[in-house]
Amino acid sequence: MTAGAFTAAAESASPAPARAARRLAVPGRDLVEALVMAALLAAYARTFLVQPFRIPSSSMAPALLAGDQLLVNRFVYGPTRWQWEHRLLPARPPRRGDVAVFRYPRDPRIPYVKRVLGVPGESVLLRRRELLVDDRPLDERGYAHHSDAASYPESVLVDPFYGRRDNFGPVTVPPASWFVLGDNRELSADSRFWGFVPRSHLLGRAVAVYWSWQPANGNTGGRPRWRRILRPVR
Repeated sequence: MTAGAFTAAAESASPAPARAARRLAVPGRDLVEALVMAALLAAYARTFLVQPFRIPSSSMAPALLAGDQLLVNRFVYGPTRWQWEHRLLPARPPRRGDVAVFRYPRDPRIPYVKRVLGVPGESVLLRRRELLVDDRPLDERGYAHHSDAASYPESVLVDPFYGRRDNFGPVTVPPASWFVLGDNRELSADSRFWGFVPRSHLLGRAVAVYWSWQPANGNTGGRPRWRRILRPVR
């Protein structure tokens, strides 16, 4: 066989192994692309759709307990520029009753979670623990909790903290701002003490408890709260 014939034979025999190599290489590349896409989607979901958040205190008890870990919908309060976005996307401003996560107005590095009870333009008044919105009493039996049996009147003789805790307002909620309270009224720092939550501080709406851990004494040890896992936030 001449050198030219050998070369021709080699070239004619080479495509089959090359095709086999390509067939082997493609699935590997597809796997890498799939993993990269999954990582990007996870990062997108974490940034724009849901984000985990841990409850550090009992200010929202009994709805949320210290040690609960939440999934937070970050998309729902996202700003929308055009009307068609409102029709096509599930974005909306906070509503009364929403459990909202936001940046603490006095230190935006700290995330807070409270219940929205006053929306822009409404008048809010708290008298002897009773909450009135636009002069109408609000039925809070489904979530409000009082750990202190005593209710204090508004009086110069009452300690300023307790007076403000049980008596507040009336105030009008400013535009693009919300009045929020913790469900555990005697153990919550909220709009009674530091004011309203502006739109720029909103992070999202709490959707569900995806994990819950009950710490033991001294915050060491502890055990899971199995019955709270996947529990919707209401």
